[in-house]
Amino acid sequence: MVDVDVVVIGAGQAGLSTAFHLHRAGLVPVGDRGWQDAAATFVVLDDAPEPGGAWQHRPPAMRVADAHGVHDLPGMPLLVPDETESASKAVPYYFAQYEEAFGLHVQRPVTVTRVEEDPDDDGRARGGRRLRVTSRLVDDSGVPSGETVVWRARGLVNATGTWRKPFWPTYPGRAAFRGRQVHSRDVSDPAELADGHVVVVGGGTSAVQLLLALADVTTTTWVTRRPPAWRDGQLTPELGRAAVALVAERTRAGLPPGSIVSVTGLPLTDAYRAGIASGVLRARPPFSRIVADGVVWDDPVPPPVAAPPVDAEPVDAEPTDAEPVDARDGVSPVLGAWVAGDAHVEAHTIVWATGYRPALDHLAPLRLRSARGGVVMDGTRVAADPRLHLVGYGPSASTIGANRAGRDAVRELLEHLELR
Repeated sequence: MVDVDVVVIGAGQAGLSTAFHLHRAGLVPVGDRGWQDAAATFVVLDDAPEPGGAWQHRPPAMRVADAHGVHDLPGMPLLVPDETESASKAVPYYFAQYEEAFGLHVQRPVTVTRVEEDPDDDGRARGGRRLRVTSRLVDDSGVPSGETVVWRARGLVNATGTWRKPFWPTYPGRAAFRGRQVHSRDVSDPAELADGHVVVVGGGTSAVQLLLALADVTTTTWVTRRPPAWRDGQLTPELGRAAVALVAERTRAGLPPGSIVSVTGLPLTDAYRAGIASGVLRARPPFSRIVADGVVWDDPVPPPVAAPPVDAEPVDAEPTDAEPVDARDGVSPVLGAWVAGDAHVEAHTIVWATGYRPALDHLAPLRLRSARGGVVMDGTRVAADPRLHLVGYGPSASTIGANRAGRDAVRELLEHLELR
């Protein structure tokens, strides 16, 4: 068993930001010279074989210019001379440079299988009872099969993100479909789906970008749970803050976080406008069921155009002097109106671009999930346990938010552990 002060799980944007601030505060990373004798230590555990977080798994065709939310890590700017370079290569290269420049000594490929209370700790030490973190080396296929290492920590920052947990919705008839079903996460080359009509389900950026890429190789049908909220104009900082605040109120109330893009909408770029004009980016409402050769609508005529829904009022919102921001400002309901179509659409492939869920299964022994389905949070801190911080969860899921979350988590955690 290895004793450290802080374990950081995950080395994406949020995890690296956290590691940077821990190191800057004087903690020494495991693997650094003399770390065994240091007054305070931390370790970063990452299950990927190489640096880059989820970016290394992005489709090769996604350029840096197309990728939303590539932001500088603290202390070192991201310099990409050619914005047409693949984001799956440029960003991991930047992350690798960052890890080396700041001597973070990320341990990989290592997956954390379990976090629990240390049964041998009586809780008398400052900061309270320690946590036991069980990790295993990962083989080339991503399966935990190697040596087990157990860490004992006074605090933990979880930065595992969502990439490892794609969401597959339950749908009538899904098991009856004879074609191919994939999650958008696993579509690396749209040309692989060129052998027939593709139904893309989901209303986020990944669905939109995939539809435009598929338009070059095959025909598509777009299906969304809500009419697409196309936003004309810039996504202002005020709107971004309002979106983050709404998600933060959900996590403070113990609700599942929801996505920030569900509040901000989709920006009307030139490429998206062209896709709407061509019909590729005109969506249909949810189908009624899946059949062996495609999807079926009981009523193929969509409901009339309505203003896009706005998330509910924040729960227990604190008073503010800022002007309220209406999430509907700049949204074009006409462009996003659902369109009619055939009652039965044959398809060779269904792509579920239905997002992700937070990868928190390894924290299950701590019983953090509330009766309302989420983790009750106070900023980055788990409200019921000051030893635990979740960065990249809820309002800090964006890359700008992840940087700030890493800084805030370190400040609060070190104050609790009396290390600053």
